[in-house]
Amino acid sequence: MRAQLARVDAVLVQALIAAALSFAHIHDVAVAAGQDGWKAWAYPVSVDLLLVAAWRRLRSGSSKGAAWCWFVIALAASLGANVATAGLLDLGDVPAWLRILVAGWPAVAFLGGTLLAHSPTKTTAAVETTEDQEDEPERPEPTPDPPDRPAIEASPEQPAVPVPAALIDHARKVAAEHHTRTGAPIDTPTLRARLGVPAPMADAIAAHL
Repeated sequence: MRAQLARVDAVLVQALIAAALSFAHIHDVAVAAGQDGWKAWAYPVSVDLLLVAAWRRLRSGSSKGAAWCWFVIALAASLGANVATAGLLDLGDVPAWLRILVAGWPAVAFLGGTLLAHSPTKTTAAVETTEDQEDEPERPEPTPDPPDRPAIEASPEQPAVPVPAALIDHARKVAAEHHTRTGAPIDTPTLRARLGVPAPMADAIAAHL
């Protein structure tokens, strides 16, 4: 546990030293380029914040292309200031292109910070999609059409039973006798019993009476 704390403390101390040196170098370059007072101190803050924002976007795992682009830009600005203060550049008479870069840096840093801060991440997009799906009212499922019922086939008509003319004449006599005796028309069962014929033929004979 103590070894781990010692290692962490050493890393933090090293990071603080590197940050302080880089901060001072960027400040010196800004002063040499004509930025004095609080403006010279704002430049290193702007560079470091852009570097941290790009690093956090890289760690989040989304929009890595844009994050790498702005990380390289911020790192180049920091390394450029460190190299410029190493004696390779006369800070008493800086070239015009360096003054232009320093003067244009705030707009570049603002653009990069805005894009990194407001670009939607995968988690945010997934949450918005889920909320849209929850807000959308559920649509009722379409009711399937009932299957067509097969048409009821009409029962086939029974073929007409041929009845001989002589049998019809005899049936008429039996019916007349029954009417004279009972005063009522003869019914089909009685006619069938009197003639001794099957039921279909009795129905056919009754239809002729």
